[in-house]
Amino acid sequence: MTELSSRVGEVIEASTVEFVAQCYELYRSPPLGSLVKTADENAEQYGIVYNVTTSSIEPGRRPIARGKDEANEADIYSNSPQLAKLLRTEFSAILVGHRHGAELRYYLPPHPPRIHSFVYQCQSEEVKEFSRAFEFLPMLVGAQLPVPVEEVVAACLRQMSREAEDPHRFLVTAGKELAVLLGNDFNRLKAILGRIRAG
Repeated sequence: MTELSSRVGEVIEASTVEFVAQCYELYRSPPLGSLVKTADENAEQYGIVYNVTTSSIEPGRRPIARGKDEANEADIYSNSPQLAKLLRTEFSAILVGHRHGAELRYYLPPHPPRIHSFVYQCQSEEVKEFSRAFEFLPMLVGAQLPVPVEEVVAACLRQMSREAEDPHRFLVTAGKELAVLLGNDFNRLKAILGRIRAG
């Protein structure tokens, strides 16, 4: 897959610890837990998708039900083509690393992504490279998110394991890392490991 075809949107809001991207296509966001990156003239910055929303492009105006007389959901969109212009899909990602030259660094970048930076869903080789070390896990596990962190961590590790040469070994190693990080919080550890196995 080319870099152009892996481009999923662009940054519309950014801070030191996270960014929000608007997708180019409705409902075409990277899945929960995906590794994504922004790339501008300054750096490549990596994030984990923790939330996806679809809403009206007009603040305060909610979509209305339109399907009462339609046979299926697809008919709603084909009979109301303007919906694609009235709705938007966005996703939020927590920053977990950046690239400095050829070196991956598993801590916050010195600057947030720039507004309108392109956002790409990382492809298999890049996911493998990033997940060779679990140094991003402390930031992810310790994040203050508006969604359950345990769900995001488990989704992230499931996604990364699919690209690993040995998925089972990857998850076992990740579980050991989590056991160290959450040694004093058995309930959280159990919750994450249970969600990983359920995936």
